[in-house]
Amino acid sequence: MDAIDRDIINILQAGFPISDRPYAEVAARLGIEESVLLQRLQALLDDKKLSRFGPMYHAEKLGGAFSLVAMQVPAENYEQIAELVNSYPEVAHNYQRDHAFNMWFVLATQTPQRVEEVNDEISRRTGLPVFNMPKLKEYYVGLRLEAHR
Repeated sequence: MDAIDRDIINILQAGFPISDRPYAEVAARLGIEESVLLQRLQALLDDKKLSRFGPMYHAEKLGGAFSLVAMQVPAENYEQIAELVNSYPEVAHNYQRDHAFNMWFVLATQTPQRVEEVNDEISRRTGLPVFNMPKLKEYYVGLRLEAHR
């Protein structure tokens, strides 16, 4: 990454303007053209230097829900079950862990009831128990990962 890429990452983590031309506003702050910003942002995503770029929604305030889910998946079936779990659009993240509970994923659903529905479907389709761990309390960390020069 060059200095402009690092500046793009740092500026966009601080907030995204709400306006008719938000990318043009950010580009002006960076001293580059809007088209250059869009090309560089796409390149950061394509090169996997950024895993995603988009808004963070508070599901509960929109009537939805988040939940952390764990499963004990036999090693010989792990890839197949991971593919099935990941096929659900509600699965936001899925991580393999070196632990008895070796699959952990986050559900982000449009309704609180959908968490239970998805977990029940996954359990039925895999034949494995699904351990739902809903959020009891939320803490704001304010994570910001500064890209240094």
